[in-house]
Amino acid sequence: MISTSDVERAAARIAGRVRRTPVFAADEGVWFKLEQLQHTGSFKARGAFNRILAAGDPPSAGVVAASGGNAGLAVAYAAREFGLPARVYVPVTAPAVKVAKLRALGAAVELVGEKYADAYDAAVKHAANSGALFCHAYDQPEICAGQGTIGLELLEQADDLDTILVAVGGGGLLAGIAAAVEGRARVVGVEPRTAPTLNAALAAGEPVPVEVSGVAADSLGATRLGDIAFAVATRTDAGSVLVDDSAIVEARAALWDRYRLALEPGGATAFAALLSGAYRPAPGERVAVLLCGANTDPATLTSPSGAPPAARTPR
Repeated sequence: MISTSDVERAAARIAGRVRRTPVFAADEGVWFKLEQLQHTGSFKARGAFNRILAAGDPPSAGVVAASGGNAGLAVAYAAREFGLPARVYVPVTAPAVKVAKLRALGAAVELVGEKYADAYDAAVKHAANSGALFCHAYDQPEICAGQGTIGLELLEQADDLDTILVAVGGGGLLAGIAAAVEGRARVVGVEPRTAPTLNAALAAGEPVPVEVSGVAADSLGATRLGDIAFAVATRTDAGSVLVDDSAIVEARAALWDRYRLALEPGGATAFAALLSGAYRPAPGERVAVLLCGANTDPATLTSPSGAPPAARTPR
């Protein structure tokens, strides 16, 4: 469990090590938070820095993580900043662009299994055997609190927000932001219909395993919601909506065609909820959409037809 005060301490701890990413008004009552401009192309750097700094003196064995790509990139980047060795376990399905970036950051990369769970098991074993500091992709208090610093920034950058739309995989981002803005704004998790960890957990009353597939599985491919995310989501009454893969593809193309914003599918998922109508704001509701990942192949950004999607307001 984490609270607003945990997020505030994380913000003080990582100050000067991460970027304060911009916000702009995309439409009447709708703001985009451009977290894809963070170090390593996703919000994950916030949690990685907080985890390492909160641990005090890191072990000589360095750090280890399991990741579909983005969490590993963040851990590798933070480790490099501290002069620490990093080992990252990724499933063989991880995008080549992310694997190449991991190696460019100096991490030792191990390809294991086809799912995040396979890489996770291998990373935990390595941590136990080597003494390396294990950095969970989404279910550690320090990781969640670090990600939540986005919420504190948003409250300062966009006045009187009612709702923040956040993509959900394992839920560390949602947990952190919901804790940060508790009592001041509501967080709604947006998930691919093909990877519904939050939706399934809320329906079951506890985190449960789900089958994972689809266009955003490399970054939203956790097979179970984290315990911290479930606790915070239920405490703060976080919402949940599902979107089809086709809506994610369209949202990603629209972000490029209309705004020249390059997002990976997982990073565009929150916007897909608005664009498709899966989330419909009430009259006068003020909504922030978190755009959270840019590690993608630019050649795939254009819409499948080669033409921009039909103009349509995201409301």
